[in-house]
Amino acid sequence: MKIVSISTSKKKGTVKKQINEVELIENHGISGDAHAGDWHRQVSFLSSESIEKTREQGLDVTFGDFAENIATEGIDWKEIPIGTKVRLGEGAEVEITQIGKECHNKCAIYYKAGDCIMPKEGIFAKVLKGGTIRCGDVITMMAS
Repeated sequence: MKIVSISTSKKKGTVKKQINEVELIENHGISGDAHAGDWHRQVSFLSSESIEKTREQGLDVTFGDFAENIATEGIDWKEIPIGTKVRLGEGAEVEITQIGKECHNKCAIYYKAGDCIMPKEGIFAKVLKGGTIRCGDVITMMAS
C-alpha cells in the first residue's frame, strides 16, 4: 500500500496538478490546496485501480483529473470504515471522515473526463498529525 500520486489545486471543482511531495498541516489539510481548512474533508483519496478502471472504459484520464489529492495503490478505500486512522509516510496521520460525496452539479472534472468516480469511490480525511509526504511513501492502516 503506497502513495502513487499527490495532486493539488488552488480552486475547488477543478482538475488538480501533480506534485512529488507536499506538507500536511494538522487540522488543516494540504498546504496550498483549495480543500484545506477547518472541516472534515481536508484531504481526498482515490485508488489508482479506480482511475485505471475508468481508463479501460475509454476515458482519457490521469492522476489529479478527479480532483483527488492522493492516489494510492493496493487499497480499496470503499472498504475502509469511517474513523480509521491512516499513517502516510514516516509520520503524518489522517482519519477517514467520509466515503463518497454528493455532487450538486457537474463540475469541470465531469466535463473533462465524461464522468466522475469521486462521488462513489473517493474518500475524505482530516489531518491528525502533520508532516511531509512524498510519492512512493508507504501507507499504514492503524486502529480506529
